[in-house]
Amino acid sequence: MTSLLPFLHGVLATLSGVASVFFLRFWRRTEDAFFALFGAAFGTLALCWAVLALTDPAAEYRPYVYALRLLAFGLIIAAIVKKNAGARASASNADR
Repeated sequence: MTSLLPFLHGVLATLSGVASVFFLRFWRRTEDAFFALFGAAFGTLALCWAVLALTDPAAEYRPYVYALRLLAFGLIIAAIVKKNAGARASASNADR
């Protein structure tokens, strides 16, 4: 099972990178910051998975790699909050 783990981390890194490219492509088309933040988040997740795939499981610095994952989830939360705040602001302007 231990030889399968780096392979699975590599698969996750690749798929996160593909998702990042798709979100960045949508961002270029729409210029919506929501897609840019999601693209950055998935790019950060791809980097996190790649580092986990390439490092020794017993390395002392390995737990610090999870800070990248925290950053990625923070970007996703920021994108959702920003999108909802924009929707609320436009709805209140429509009521006037």
